[in-house]
Amino acid sequence: MGFFDKLKEKLIKTKQNIIEKIEAVIPVGAKIDESTIEEIEEILISSDVGVKATEEIIGVLRKKVRENGIKDFSALKLALKEELINLLKNNNSLNLSNTPSVILVVGVNGVGKTTTIGKLGYKFINEGKSVVFAASDTFRAAAIEQLEIWAKKVGADIIKHKSGADPAAVAFDALEHAKAKNKDIVIIDTAGRLHTKAHLMEELKKIDRVIKKSIPDAPHETLLILDATTGQNAVRQASLFNEAVKLTGVVVTKLDGTAKGGIVFSIKKEIGIPIKLIGIGEGVDDLKEFNPTEFVNALFD
Repeated sequence: MGFFDKLKEKLIKTKQNIIEKIEAVIPVGAKIDESTIEEIEEILISSDVGVKATEEIIGVLRKKVRENGIKDFSALKLALKEELINLLKNNNSLNLSNTPSVILVVGVNGVGKTTTIGKLGYKFINEGKSVVFAASDTFRAAAIEQLEIWAKKVGADIIKHKSGADPAAVAFDALEHAKAKNKDIVIIDTAGRLHTKAHLMEELKKIDRVIKKSIPDAPHETLLILDATTGQNAVRQASLFNEAVKLTGVVVTKLDGTAKGGIVFSIKKEIGIPIKLIGIGEGVDDLKEFNPTEFVNALFD
């Protein structure tokens, strides 16, 4: 099965929650009017697309209906599709132009952070790059062990200290190692911070400061891992993490098996941070760079 077919299959619940609901309320051949637009608005908001994103989409649809640019359901679907793609476009590719390129990974517990790092390492190593993992989640011994298992599995170096060590010191040592060994990419794991805990957010800021002592323009990417199944709570997480450390991108995991995939539109519109990668399964190669056109096409196809 090709990736697009797999994407379609994994996004089926989100498709049912958005596109199929819209298809159900608009009979083929029916006139598109204000009541039609209002029904679409309700579906989008209730499908985790978010108020701001929905307002923008509905504004465009209303204008096109008024100007007679949308006369039937097929024209409406095409306009909706175009607007959803436009909403998600914005520098979705990873910045890996530096050597080493430094990726700081943040997020709350349970979103699949360490697993995502493992899959990222697998992806980069398959592309011929050398990778270093920094085990800066020193609050949990299990997190260090889990990252070590992934390092062995994918062939990455790992820099670790004892459980309870200073997370920033681990990150610094990983960067120094990468520079000395001429490694391509450093991926830094961090503790699954509860975004409501101020002292843990301060620890994250410290890691960010210490990284800059080794490589002044690092981190080149600060990626927030979000679990799609949490819906609108993911937007709140993104907002708070973005305040603590300037996020450059979001990785949305667990898109398979959830009807809340509309959250990608909400995150992009509410916070203005591009979606850079998506996770659509348990497999080691189920983490892919995000392509807005491909994502939206999979919902409509």
